[in-house]
Amino acid sequence: MHDFYSDTQTRPSRAMREAMLEAPVGDERHLDDPSTNELCARVSKMLGMEAAMFLPSGTMCNQIAIAVHCDPGDEVICTRDSHILFAESGASAALSGVMHQPIDAVRGMMTPDQVAAAIRPRSSHAPRSRLLCTEQTVNLAGGAIWPAEQLKTVAKVAREHGLATHLDGARLLNAVVATGIPASVYAQGYDSAWIAFSKGLGCPVGSVLAGSQDFIDRAWLFKRRWGGAMRQTGVLTSMCLYALDHNVDRLVEDHDLTKVIARRVADVPIVEHVHPVETNIVLVDLRKSGLAARECMSKLKQEGVTVTAVGKHRLRIVTHMDVNTADADALIQEMLKLC
Repeated sequence: MHDFYSDTQTRPSRAMREAMLEAPVGDERHLDDPSTNELCARVSKMLGMEAAMFLPSGTMCNQIAIAVHCDPGDEVICTRDSHILFAESGASAALSGVMHQPIDAVRGMMTPDQVAAAIRPRSSHAPRSRLLCTEQTVNLAGGAIWPAEQLKTVAKVAREHGLATHLDGARLLNAVVATGIPASVYAQGYDSAWIAFSKGLGCPVGSVLAGSQDFIDRAWLFKRRWGGAMRQTGVLTSMCLYALDHNVDRLVEDHDLTKVIARRVADVPIVEHVHPVETNIVLVDLRKSGLAARECMSKLKQEGVTVTAVGKHRLRIVTHMDVNTADADALIQEMLKLC
């Protein structure tokens, strides 16, 4: 398979697996796993936070943050294309009883004025505006990178109105590598943030959520309650430590391959538009062809090429360490056959 479905499709390398075999381990629930403690310390420092915890998934990071920051009936301000809305199975409502106030934002990036307009006046008739969620990079905007100042400014507006702030940093390190701006700068002004290890960093599982010590202490309640508390997590976090040491800088290779694919796919006749490319995601609009994205996805898969249908007429192509220029050649060749 030529797998451009997602950067979640990577397989741990042999060296990463060997790091797991040598890892010191202990009981995570008692804070006795050395590998997990080291990972949490490194990520909290990276994000400029006091403390951190290891979790099975980014969705659990987002949902625990929402549960800690909000009470039932509160409202979360986010963009309409936020991961918490389109890919988390309604978890915010089911688990925390919160509402969402979605904003239609250009490339998934709210402006300070949009945030201010979305915050409700205090009233017994309306939900309480309680949390602002942003996403770096923006998945459904083709891996678009929020400017650091804009991220900081929308957080400032929210906090001035008494809201908490949360940064979904699933692909935050892609932004760091692309711009050279440290993760702590992007996370400045946010009460909580997280990064994923199971995407471009090549790990099979895991994300790390960070915040104040009080936030993490409260987050442990939901980690246990929702089944995220584990035991000898060092077998997983050792691979995350390996990824921090070996797989961050190489993200630039994914970005370079993405740019190559974007240039070539723009010449495929069925493609109307290729969205701007900044990191490791290419969004391709097929609207003028009249072809449904799911139909194209299905036909490509039959030929050994996997991509993602995003809406009715868009395809998402994601690069990662397990695809290369030969895979890109196959992708373009098969897309040409759809014409």
